Amino acid sequence: MNIELSSNEARVIGCLIEKEVTTPDHYPLTLNSLTTACNQKSNREPVLSLSDAEVQDTVQELISRRLVSDESSFNSRVAKYQHRFCNTEFGDLQLSEQERGIVCVLLLRGPQTPGEIRTRTNRLANFTDVKEVEAILDRMSSRESGALVVKLPREVGKRESRYAHLFCGDVDVDAMVASSGGVSPAPASSSRIDALESELSALRQEVSELRVIIDELIN
Repeated sequence: MNIELSSNEARVIGCLIEKEVTTPDHYPLTLNSLTTACNQKSNREPVLSLSDAEVQDTVQELISRRLVSDESSFNSRVAKYQHRFCNTEFGDLQLSEQERGIVCVLLLRGPQTPGEIRTRTNRLANFTDVKEVEAILDRMSSRESGALVVKLPREVGKRESRYAHLFCGDVDVDAMVASSGGVSPAPASSSRIDALESELSALRQEVSELRVIIDELIN
């Protein structure tokens, strides 16, 4: 995958995708509206406090990479921006409505379970059930042209694994597991397996000997 975003770029792209779907009458977004969207306290993780200047710098970088375009008219006093991240005429990244919804919430809220994704995409896409979300996530993680998401190890005490997007580069799974308080499973060495098998064999022998002793006492 050729797209790699900074954390601020991911937030800007996520907001533009979200508002394109949920508030089409106010899209493309002005700088003020985009800054407000980036700093929302709901549906965002982490909650940010970006300045207009920071958002403007981020937008300009995305424009230079042709991931955002300035759609203001010649006589317009206010610039308006729209994303060119996916589903554009000349872009390589073509997503279904469901895939776009998943990407959007992952960009805005970080790693999430399929159940959380289904709930949080209710204004962006429709899913029959969690199994459908899981099927689409699996497809997105095994694309021939490059994975878009990765399945994380299940956290201790959790029933579902979370998925993370890969638009900010590869995910450090070990660091994520450590920060969540989980333990990343380590592969068992052959010597450890041999030791366990030896211990099991000894226990079986001991049980067999005890059975003989019990039978003798009974008889």
